[in-house]
Amino acid sequence: MSTGTETVRIETTFNRRINRWLGVKTEDAQLAKSYLLVSFVALFLGGLFGLLQGLNRAGLLELPTWFTYYQVLTAHGLMLVVIFSGFFMIGYFYAGLSHTLGGLLPGVRKMGWLGFGLGITGTLLVVVMVLLNEATVLYTFYPPMQAHPIFYFGLVLIVLGIWMCCFGAFIQVARWRKQNKGQHLPILAFFATGAFVLLLGATSFVAVEVIFLIIPWSLGWVETINVMLARTLFWAFGHTAVNIWYLTAVSAWYVIVPRIIGGTLWNDTLTRVVVVMLVIMNITGGFHHQIVDPGITDSIKYMHVFMSLAIGFPSLMTAYALFAVMERTGRKKGGTGAFGWLRKLPWGDVRFLAPFMGMVAFIFGGAGGIAQTTFQLNAVVHNTMWIVGHFHLTLGMSVALTFFGLSYWLIPHLSGRVLTPQLNKLGVIQTVIWTAAMVLMTVSMHTAGLLGSPRRTSYTTFGDHAAALGWDPYMLAVGIGAVLLTLGVLIQFYAVIQLMFFAPEGQTEFPVAEKEPGDVSGYWTERWGVWVVLMIIVVSMAYVVPIVDMLVNAPPGSPPFRTW
Repeated sequence: MSTGTETVRIETTFNRRINRWLGVKTEDAQLAKSYLLVSFVALFLGGLFGLLQGLNRAGLLELPTWFTYYQVLTAHGLMLVVIFSGFFMIGYFYAGLSHTLGGLLPGVRKMGWLGFGLGITGTLLVVVMVLLNEATVLYTFYPPMQAHPIFYFGLVLIVLGIWMCCFGAFIQVARWRKQNKGQHLPILAFFATGAFVLLLGATSFVAVEVIFLIIPWSLGWVETINVMLARTLFWAFGHTAVNIWYLTAVSAWYVIVPRIIGGTLWNDTLTRVVVVMLVIMNITGGFHHQIVDPGITDSIKYMHVFMSLAIGFPSLMTAYALFAVMERTGRKKGGTGAFGWLRKLPWGDVRFLAPFMGMVAFIFGGAGGIAQTTFQLNAVVHNTMWIVGHFHLTLGMSVALTFFGLSYWLIPHLSGRVLTPQLNKLGVIQTVIWTAAMVLMTVSMHTAGLLGSPRRTSYTTFGDHAAALGWDPYMLAVGIGAVLLTLGVLIQFYAVIQLMFFAPEGQTEFPVAEKEPGDVSGYWTERWGVWVVLMIIVVSMAYVVPIVDMLVNAPPGSPPFRTW
């Protein structure tokens, strides 16, 4: 009997030491921190792959035959677009649900851990296949290039992990609404609900692609694959995934940043309207990534172009709202004149500076995105470095900088630690380095794209053709930008480890902005069943007709190809 008691005592002491090391104060915090840690490990690895890419395109490094440029490109895209962004979003929103809804339900927490395990297992399978050069198919994994079946099984596990987290979030919100009838869902939980609805809808398309088209084909059960259908299903996911990360960043701009600068929410009802609009309209528009593809009628493409541009309306609302909040707050603090309020903002606080630079970047990223959504302009820039520059400006700058800014309070909040002045200063330096590097890189990529430099290719001068040699200065700038970004990655990863494990212990606020006095919310925004039905109707309008046509009038299909 005493032996059993002693065993329990030893296990308890060990667990306390583990919790002290991890800074875990609650089980919810441990779950969220685990997602965030994986996210930044993916950032670290993806950043190293990005360095190799940039140096290769600059002509400064020749990658060996056993580790090719296209392997690096595949790993870079998957690590940053899927793992870094996805794991951060889940960790951030699960922490937000726990904070605003009174803690996660035990069953929801278990679903979160199950999703974590599935996601980690799937990621390992995917990365191993890429490193073994068995899945050098890029982030988009377009057929008819065929990877090893294990690569696709890994993708399935990642999607299943995401679904577990989505359903866990829905259960958490449903329970809160049942126990708090007639009350508004807290604004951060409202954003989380919208993001998880979009995530479930988007991943459903890619799950159909992988499970019903690609896996049977990769296993040899069928000889050919419908390439156009596979690409269409992918972009219904890929187009939306980027906007899900954007919606995650927007939640911080609306809810977190106002609190950090000492302000209040812009307008509770209109903020919820922005979320609802993004949820309803976001999945529709995937075909604007396929404007140059044959086999899709112009009428379908035009419809998707319109649907893509429609997202600009809530984005413009967001731009107005954010600067209105900052101006209102700055003037309350004594700012006068046309721009005096700007001087009252906390520019030395990385929790504000990093997201603010992300907001500014999205102005240019959103404007540049119009080119990809317009028939004539898309034909000019589609297969050029312009697209790569646009993607780095939106995801690599707007979203990444916002996530970095969030990490400087979210991780210490979860770890029971505090952001020190030294780490804050380091974060400001990292933000400046990252911003300068991204500006250098994206401007060079956009310019080189307009001059005809192709994307998805390793460095080449095309036989020293005069036009190709004209790209060299811009590619060299891309290489310099990659070096600076790697320095930014190292600083950010160091700051994350410090904040998670070594910073002084203490209490850090979870900063959620309050409403303005007299701001009365409209309860009609809470009708999530209606918004989901509307989303399904709009998605059906966009995809049912073209997908049926691709099935009924399917071409013979393509056998697999291995181009590496």
